[in-house]
Amino acid sequence: MEQLLLVSFAYLLGSVLFGDVIARFRGVDLRRVGSGNVGATNTARVLGKKAGVLVFLLDMLKGFIPVSLALNCCGAESYTVALVGIASVVGHVFPLFYRWKGGKGVATAFGVVLAISLWHAFILLLLWAGVLYWKRYVSLASITACSFAPVLFLASGYPFHLFLMSAIVSALIILKHRPNINRLLKGEELKV
Repeated sequence: MEQLLLVSFAYLLGSVLFGDVIARFRGVDLRRVGSGNVGATNTARVLGKKAGVLVFLLDMLKGFIPVSLALNCCGAESYTVALVGIASVVGHVFPLFYRWKGGKGVATAFGVVLAISLWHAFILLLLWAGVLYWKRYVSLASITACSFAPVLFLASGYPFHLFLMSAIVSALIILKHRPNINRLLKGEELKV
């Protein structure tokens, strides 16, 4: 019962799209401006950097808080941690409160990793920042970091279910980036 409650909490918290909440307070519908996405990048483009940073932090906490609770309640060896991590990101990508149309899940996934390993989060953040600095594409930086996350978990000797969680989350995020990948291939993706 405790595990079911944790997974349900993770999904429901993930379903709160803070980009949309903050934008609506300012009378803006993020889905109709900029890239149409409700994440931190589009929020920053439309509402400014401070709003973008706030959305990133809030979306990150959607992954960090439930996974931290699961780790404290069940321990890293429990499959519940992996299920909670997946549920957090699935909630953001397919939110109950927004007719299953959410964001890409990058910040929430970063929160999941941060709860499990500060070191892994730091490495992925460095990789993301390096690709962003080099190519100036947020989407490419996010795809690269997500692709590397499962390798990092596997190479570090974490339980297999955490590697599997990172692989599922990464695949989901990359699938959500299909329009960005098409624009990157055509040279039409927006740079920072």
